[in-house]
Amino acid sequence: MFPLTELPEVLCFKGCSARQKLHTPPAGNQLLNYDKPIEKLAGATYDKQKFSLLIEKSKHRLTLYYDLKPLKSYAVVFGSNPKGDKYREGDKKTPEGILHIRNLYSHPQWSKFLWLDYPNPDSWRKHFQAKLTGKLAWHIPIGGEIGIHGVPQGADEIVDQRTNWTLGCPSLKNKDVDELYQWVQVGTVVEIVP
Repeated sequence: MFPLTELPEVLCFKGCSARQKLHTPPAGNQLLNYDKPIEKLAGATYDKQKFSLLIEKSKHRLTLYYDLKPLKSYAVVFGSNPKGDKYREGDKKTPEGILHIRNLYSHPQWSKFLWLDYPNPDSWRKHFQAKLTGKLAWHIPIGGEIGIHGVPQGADEIVDQRTNWTLGCPSLKNKDVDELYQWVQVGTVVEIVP
């Protein structure tokens, strides 16, 4: 359940201001600077708080930004039902909107896990709106445990072939999530768009 301090934001059902998009996507469909290490792109002096991520589901692309300027992109795959936003547990969709990294840790199956703050107040609001309009039954839970992670050891072809395989998490090659892990932190903004 969400904290009671977020109740006013969650219960804003009508007249709520929509979150503006934060990032301008890189032009085209290619991966930006994929063959270059981030330390060469970021420079010697950087502020870790200025890094953010944009995930474009339709382009299977995750881009690391510094001060809202794109630095490097990675190929990414999603939940096995990738179209549309996540409203409930078990729909195998990847959530859309503005999220933040809640925690980072090593994962025994997928190298690293960048745990996202889904569900957040926006997610709860969309979940309740779906229930109010009859799109979801009232007993269906919202879900959770969404994070950016790697693939099973030796399974990079999952990402190369754009096979959406997770229960809703964005998934990168292990070497890519390992590199990204070093540059983000708790609180890093993650924008996920269709």
